[in-house]
Amino acid sequence: MEERTVEVHERGFSDHVLVCTNGRESEHACCSEAGGEAVFDAVVEWLRERDLLWSRVYVAETGCLGLCSADGAAIAVHPRSSWYSDVRPDDVAPLLAEEFGPDGSRLGVTAD
Repeated sequence: MEERTVEVHERGFSDHVLVCTNGRESEHACCSEAGGEAVFDAVVEWLRERDLLWSRVYVAETGCLGLCSADGAAIAVHPRSSWYSDVRPDDVAPLLAEEFGPDGSRLGVTAD
């Protein structure tokens, strides 16, 4: 195992957006069927437009975040520890603007 926290921070990384794209065969809702991939794509697009993707903000598809809903995907934003459910692609821009500022300048905020 190699601990690489310092290296990542030295490169300017400050935030992480996790988007659930989990799929499963079940009677219960899952983010895959609720548009998780489209939400992930919208997050990537918003970050790319502000030149934040893979520089200051990492984004990752995840398995279940425990906020399953048929109405949209689940997202977690760290280090601020913000959690959302029922996120649709049209919700991404206002959600990320609220979290990071419209231009993406409010980064590295930690949970209170």
